[in-house]
Amino acid sequence: MTNQEGADDEGSLLLDDQLCFALYAAQRAVTSAYRPLLDELGLTYPQYLVLLVLWERGEITVKELAGALRLDYGTVSPLLKRLEGAGLVRRERAANDERSVLVACTDRAEELRERAARVPGALLAATELDSTEVGRLRAELWALAERAEAAADRAR
Repeated sequence: MTNQEGADDEGSLLLDDQLCFALYAAQRAVTSAYRPLLDELGLTYPQYLVLLVLWERGEITVKELAGALRLDYGTVSPLLKRLEGAGLVRRERAANDERSVLVACTDRAEELRERAARVPGALLAATELDSTEVGRLRAELWALAERAEAAADRAR
């Protein structure tokens, strides 16, 4: 049972009143909606995100990739290892800085890009969202992320 609309949720410990839980449930549902679309490509959702960054930016360092995905190196590294094993990315040490590792798509990943271009539209159709709704939701979520990151920084 949730509080009535307009009720004060400030001190509520009801699960359905928690912003974090609503975001968690939405994230899981959206990821599940992606699953059949990505299964056709042979990708997991995190692998798809890695490829999106590489298709957008081209060859970049692992550090830049991790930053774009808002993940730590320890999370990105196993993803890259699996993508490399599947022949979708290549990693190599940067010539100008041996400490940096560069990541880029292979020809196989570039071929997959054309099929992946259908995923966003298919997700909109599956969720019955229109582009205006998606734009509004995305803007609100990015604003929330920014505010939450600022709050976390202040708490440190």
